Amino acid sequence: FGDFVNGAQVVIDQFLSSGEAKWGRLCGLVMFLPHGYEGQGPEHSSARLERFMQLCSNDNIQVCIPSTPAQMFHMIRRQILMGTRKPLIVMTPKRLLRNKASTSSLDELASGSYQLVIDDALVTDKGRVKRVVLCSGKVYYDLRQERRARGITDIAIVRLEQLYPFPHDDFEKCVLRYKNLKELVWCQEEPMNQGAWYSSQHNFRRVLNKHYPNRYLEYVGREPSAAAAAGYAALHEQQQQQFINEALK
Repeated sequence: FGDFVNGAQVVIDQFLSSGEAKWGRLCGLVMFLPHGYEGQGPEHSSARLERFMQLCSNDNIQVCIPSTPAQMFHMIRRQILMGTRKPLIVMTPKRLLRNKASTSSLDELASGSYQLVIDDALVTDKGRVKRVVLCSGKVYYDLRQERRARGITDIAIVRLEQLYPFPHDDFEKCVLRYKNLKELVWCQEEPMNQGAWYSSQHNFRRVLNKHYPNRYLEYVGREPSAAAAAGYAALHEQQQQQFINEALK
């Protein structure tokens, strides 16, 4: 198993992420990697998103976390029809397969395109929103469920569906809809030293510094950890409830 893992890392590092830069070789490989913090322990939780984000440069690969069936369909369709070949890394939480909230209509599947950023359609009065929670993956549904249970109407939850290349224009347009924004929060399930926080925070700050100077960017998630996830389901649930409380405070 160790030889297999080391071999896979060599292929990804030496060929998949850098083949175009080194030899001008294009590759359209798609990798669907299980990535879901569901209380099943370290070996069942993380596809090591942070390692792929570290390999990102010069638009060499794509890293996506689609949150609906329509998004998954349009992402694959885009990969087939795009004018050039770029590797596509997809983080796929297993729980979304059984989540009744993660559904799409036939119209959403038949029309439209892959949305790099999905604004909060449940917030009708964006002028009342002073806190925007930005996230990726299945944690969106956990946040949305808790927000509904608490009757919160002045916090928006925005989904970042493509982590790299970072969708600067789409993200900026989305944030600018919240004219009274005071706090932008990045919420992730992964520990602080993992996930997308360290590789993406400068992109969030760029928009804040440009349009909302002196606004606060906050990290919400698990504390730094040497392991990818907790080894006990009870501790996993405790950690998740804690950072969801912080995100929706």
